[in-house]
Amino acid sequence: MKRKYHQIIAELTDKELLYHLYLTQIILLIVSLILGAILYDHFPYIQNFSLSDDHIFTIGIPTGVMIVIVDILLMKLLPASFYDDGGLNQRIFKNRHVFHTFIIALFVAFSEELLFRGIIQTKVGLVMASTIFAIIHYRYLFNWFLFLNIILLSFLIGIIYKWTGNLAVTIMMHFVIDFLLGLYIKFRHTTVDKNGEEQLCE
Repeated sequence: MKRKYHQIIAELTDKELLYHLYLTQIILLIVSLILGAILYDHFPYIQNFSLSDDHIFTIGIPTGVMIVIVDILLMKLLPASFYDDGGLNQRIFKNRHVFHTFIIALFVAFSEELLFRGIIQTKVGLVMASTIFAIIHYRYLFNWFLFLNIILLSFLIGIIYKWTGNLAVTIMMHFVIDFLLGLYIKFRHTTVDKNGEEQLCE
């Protein structure tokens, strides 16, 4: 299963990868609208979105930055296999313009937080929402470390949402994580080994 997944990723062009990425997020937005209409009256979770909340700057941004710093340190300290996602993140961000990375990170953060925190967590609780969030990130199921990583991250985001009650805080946190890691992937130095394969130089 893992080998087949890696093969599928390798065979997709960059254009196809982006198409599937955006399609997935659009599907999440559509699911959000459908579930919101079924489970709630008058979409009350939209009221849990405030851009004037200081927690965006005191919690969302700093926590996102801190997570990225820890993640980068772990990438440097742990074997490369611990962060092997089949090369998907590398393919998505390596040759992407900074502004395009910004758009991708913002779109993903908004669509995923709206569904998993704004709708699912609000309705069925933190544990269920975090579990579904982790499973949805299908590529991480093949790597125990990345799967544990995404579960812990999801619980942390969920706890922050429960604490602040503001989707804007978790959207900002999620955006900061994806955007900064996307930039890290884009700008980190790589070399080519004797077999013609890229090797990271941390």
